Amino acid sequence: MQVSSRADQPIWLRTLFGWHVVFYVLLVVVTLSASISSELSAGRKTAYLTLVGVLALAYWLLAIPAMTSRNWLLSNVYRLLMIGCIAAAVALYPQSVFILFIVSPQIWLLSRRTLDAIVLTLVLLVAVGTAQLWAAGWTTDAFWSILPWMLISLVVSSLMGIWIDRVIAQSQQRADLIEELESTRDELAAAHHTAGVMAERERMAREIHDTLAQGMTSIVMLAQTAAVELERGGADSVARRLSAIEDTARENLAEARALVAAFTPVALSEATLTEALRRQAERFAAETGVDVQVSLDMPDEEVAALPQGQQVVLLRAAQEALANVRKHAGARTVLITLTMSADGVGIEISDDGNGFEPAAPAPGYGLAAMRGRVEESGGTVQVDSAPGRGTRIQVLIPSSGQEDS
Repeated sequence: MQVSSRADQPIWLRTLFGWHVVFYVLLVVVTLSASISSELSAGRKTAYLTLVGVLALAYWLLAIPAMTSRNWLLSNVYRLLMIGCIAAAVALYPQSVFILFIVSPQIWLLSRRTLDAIVLTLVLLVAVGTAQLWAAGWTTDAFWSILPWMLISLVVSSLMGIWIDRVIAQSQQRADLIEELESTRDELAAAHHTAGVMAERERMAREIHDTLAQGMTSIVMLAQTAAVELERGGADSVARRLSAIEDTARENLAEARALVAAFTPVALSEATLTEALRRQAERFAAETGVDVQVSLDMPDEEVAALPQGQQVVLLRAAQEALANVRKHAGARTVLITLTMSADGVGIEISDDGNGFEPAAPAPGYGLAAMRGRVEESGGTVQVDSAPGRGTRIQVLIPSSGQEDS
C-alpha cells in the first residue's frame, strides 16, 4: 500500500489534527468547569459527564473516519448524535454553550452539500436555543436575551462553514490538478523513453546496415566470384579474391567491435576522412572492377578539422552509395567529390550506371537510412537519377554555426 506524505495531502486534511486537538481541549475545559460547578447536583454532573463522554467517543469513532472517507452514513449518525448531546449538555449546564464554535464547523466538514450543512446548522442552533430556554425556565426575558446570540452564532457559523466548504473544494481541485499533472508527466516520460529507445534502435539499424551488412555483402560477392574463377582454373585470381575476403572479414570484425565500444567507424579512428574515402574507393575497385575516383575541392587539413560527427555522416553516405552501385547500378565509373561551401560541407557520389526513378518506392533500407542519418545532423540529401543515365547523390551538412541557428 502506498502511503502519501502530509505534503501530498490537501490543506484541509493537513489541518484536521488541529481541529481534533481544539475539540478535545474544549471538551476537557467544559468538563472541568462542570465538575467544579456548585450549580449542578451530583446527578446532573453524572449525566453531564456521560453526555460529554458519549460525544468524545462518537467524535473518535464516527467523525474522524467520516472526515477523511466522506462516508455519508457515519457523517449523519455523528451529527445527529452530536446535536442531541450538545443540546442536552447545554440544558444541564448552559455555560457550555461556547462549544458551538467548534461543533458548528464540524457540520460543514462532514457535509457533501451546502444545503445539508445549512439545515443541520439551523437544527443545532434551534436545539441549543431551546435547551437554554428550558434551563432559564421558558421566560420571555430569557428568549430575547438568547435570540441575539443565536442569530450571531448562525451568521458566524454560516460564514465559517462557507469558508470551510470553499477551502475543501479548492483543495480537491488542486489535488485533482496535481494528480493530472503527475499523470501527464509520467506519460511524457514514458513517451520520451519510448522515443529514445526507438531512435537508438534506428541508429543501431543504420550502423549495422552501413557496416556489417555491407561488409557481408562484399564477402558474399567475392566468394561467388572466387567460386566461378576456381571452376575456370584461375588459381591466382582465386587467391586474390580469398585475400580480399579475409581483409573484408577482418574489417567487419573491427567494425563490430567498434559498434560495441563506441559507434566511431574504425576507418576514421585509424585515418583521416580523405584517407578513409580513398581506401574505400581502392577496395571497391579491387572487388568490383569499377573505376572509383576521389576528388577533393578542399585542402586535406580542412577535411581533418571537420567535427567527428560530420566525418562519420559523410563516410557512411559514401559507403551506402557505393553499396547501391555494387547491388543495382552496373556502373563502369564512380566519382566521389568532397566539397566545402558557404552552406557547409558536402559529398557527392555520381556514377554512370543504370539509374532509377527516385520517386518510385525504394526496395531497400539504404537510402532511407542515409536520409535519416543526414537529417539527424541537420543536413539534406538530394538524389538525381533517371533510368539509363546514372545516379548522383548529394549530401550537404551545414556548418556547426548554421546548424545551431
